[in-house]
Amino acid sequence: MAAAAVDNNKVIKSMKDTFYISHGSPTLSIDDSLPARHFLKSFRQKVLPEKPKAILIISGHWETSEPSVNAVSGPSETIYDFYGFPDRMYRLKYPAPGAPELANRVKQLLIGSGFGSVHVDKKRGLDHGAWVPLMLMYPDADIPVCQLSVQTQKDAAHHYRLGQALAPLKDDGVLIVGSGAATHNLRKIGRGSGDAVAPWADEFDTWIKDALLEGRYDDVNDYEKKAPHAKVAHPWPDHFYPLHVAMGAAGENTRGELVHHSWSYGTLSYASYKFTEKP
Repeated sequence: MAAAAVDNNKVIKSMKDTFYISHGSPTLSIDDSLPARHFLKSFRQKVLPEKPKAILIISGHWETSEPSVNAVSGPSETIYDFYGFPDRMYRLKYPAPGAPELANRVKQLLIGSGFGSVHVDKKRGLDHGAWVPLMLMYPDADIPVCQLSVQTQKDAAHHYRLGQALAPLKDDGVLIVGSGAATHNLRKIGRGSGDAVAPWADEFDTWIKDALLEGRYDDVNDYEKKAPHAKVAHPWPDHFYPLHVAMGAAGENTRGELVHHSWSYGTLSYASYKFTEKP
């Protein structure tokens, strides 16, 4: 008997898992040679067939002093926060509807969990850390999207607590996605030997993978002290903190599951994770 076709238009009532996506270079938007691009294009078929009611995405490209969410009415502006790339990248659009109701819910949950101040930005659109992966995952741009910022002057545990506070959103059918890069040192790009992965990048990437698969979230929150080459892999934590939010939102008795793994330039890991219940 043939397997039943998956209905990608069925809106899910509650979401069980959260995700961390490594979006790597902005060229992910156009470069078909990148395995991560094909992974994201197959996301609905292979990873999450059901359609989320809305998406909360935490991007490493929005840094603020306090938690901030965008609450756009109507289509979201596509922000081109990258420079010197091919012209056609600046013609790409991702006009997903904003999610002001979700933004207000995020603010309520965070304030209710002790975060003293949460800013709501009614004008800001989606930066490339949000629209590039979402354009591949959900190309119809018909799912409301809200973006949450990171606070790079805070630590990983702060972002884990953000995620914990936002966990109830899953019960409303909201897909929570952290978007960053498993390793992110732009000064080291291109300094490897051909396609060989740099030892420091491989060791950090492997340590994180093992810690997540084993559910050692405390160690991941303390990665700067416990992970090898942490400051080389992430000189600035902007692209790593979205992982901690997704990890915190996963809830108790969960662990990471590696859903994609590839490399670019020998230093840029596209490792992506699903956070799901332990078996």
